[in-house]
Amino acid sequence: MATDFQAVSSATYTPTYGGDIIENPDSVLDKDSFMQLLLTELQYQDPTDPMDSDKILTQTSQLATLESADNTNKAMEELVAQMKASQDFSSISAIGKMASLGSNAITLQEGQLSNFEVYFQNEIQTGTLTISDNNGNVVRSVPLDEQAGKSGVLAFQWDGKNDSGEQLNPGNYYVTADYTDTNGEAQKTQFGIYPVESVRFDDGKALMKLGSSYIPQEYIKEYF
Repeated sequence: MATDFQAVSSATYTPTYGGDIIENPDSVLDKDSFMQLLLTELQYQDPTDPMDSDKILTQTSQLATLESADNTNKAMEELVAQMKASQDFSSISAIGKMASLGSNAITLQEGQLSNFEVYFQNEIQTGTLTISDNNGNVVRSVPLDEQAGKSGVLAFQWDGKNDSGEQLNPGNYYVTADYTDTNGEAQKTQFGIYPVESVRFDDGKALMKLGSSYIPQEYIKEYF
């Protein structure tokens, strides 16, 4: 009796006709392996008791199914590659656009200074940086005198104290800035919105350069 294809699953098997051992180091039977098995069965079947036609049709059907599955896998691999290429192109096309993290919250940790950056699209003439708590109460107002004449991504450092010099509790605080540019026009900005300067790929993941940091693309909520 011929060996059923589905029963062959070991990495090494011995043909029934007593030939050499056939190695399959990957322990995988592809469509070529199934075809070899079918031809071997037909070649060495007992002439007095040949394989019945139903058996041949069943194994041929199995071969067709395996080939179809193999073609589907290849098509899926090509689709994944195309989607990845499309995503990479989409990431690169974001360079020069504005990106929002979806929040203007910074985190104050106990015993540590809070370092953050704010993007000013226009050159600053005068203005104020404001830090508020979760209730919207202003806890610290910082004049932008030292930043006059500057624009772009500017770095700030906060000691976690309010305007009265009291140390505030650790937690989230919210940063905005109102300023007048050199044309005398009122402007407003906040932490968490920056231009995308460049894109870097690390282990296949896109990292967007916002300010001085590289941010994973999934953290960005909006491009505009």
